[in-house]
Amino acid sequence: MMDFDFELLLTVLVGIFGTGFALDVWLWKPARAKALALATANAAGELPQEAQEKIMHQPMFADYSRSFFPVLTFVLVLRSFFMEPYQIPSGSMLPTLEVGDFIVVNKFEYGVRLPVLGTKVLDFNEPKAGDVMVFKYPQDPSIKFIKRVIGVPGDTLELREKVIYINGQQMTQTYVADASPTTEIYTEQLGDSEHQIWRNKSPGKNGKVTIPPGQYFVMGDNRDGSNDSRYWGFVPEENITGKAVAVWLHWESFFSLPNFSTAGSID
Repeated sequence: MMDFDFELLLTVLVGIFGTGFALDVWLWKPARAKALALATANAAGELPQEAQEKIMHQPMFADYSRSFFPVLTFVLVLRSFFMEPYQIPSGSMLPTLEVGDFIVVNKFEYGVRLPVLGTKVLDFNEPKAGDVMVFKYPQDPSIKFIKRVIGVPGDTLELREKVIYINGQQMTQTYVADASPTTEIYTEQLGDSEHQIWRNKSPGKNGKVTIPPGQYFVMGDNRDGSNDSRYWGFVPEENITGKAVAVWLHWESFFSLPNFSTAGSID
């Protein structure tokens, strides 16, 4: 299902109301002032107040443009360059993130990109193993996914019985408890990130891959319930939206009450 492109809508609205704002500042308002001066001169300086207000009255489009343009521009800049909200749509990141969690995505962390186009204009940090990252799904960029970064460009990544090896080094997994008769909870150390994952008790598939330049390998924390790089390949650098940093609200469905039970930073 296609995600609603709010950023595109914001950009279009800013363009429309920005045009109206500019036209009013540079054309329409000076024209009204000139018309008022002419009418005042013709009335020998005694133009009634009502007539003055009628001449200087802003057209509806100009009035809306002056009201909405600054507000929409602020929202667009904030959402495009700094922070973006995102709702968790599936259980692929359990137990770290639950369905219905509303999270904050730091778009500044990995560099500044132009709205809609996604072209990077300023480069800062690069994603690293252990980061929870939001990105455009490579097979359908209209959909956004959230997964954990497992491998970065140049890494040789290997999976052996659901344990991750990066450049020959084993990433530690420590058994915690059973989540269900078929699922176990493990604590995993991946780079600087220590987090919990879910693993089915069934055997896992093994494989080895070297990650190409400009590409990232990602997986869900619900290792046997995630559609990720094991099935559709790498995430191109240009598809990255930002780093998930915090949960600020949980609202599972329209018929439930929002709450802050899962609020906090994302490990």
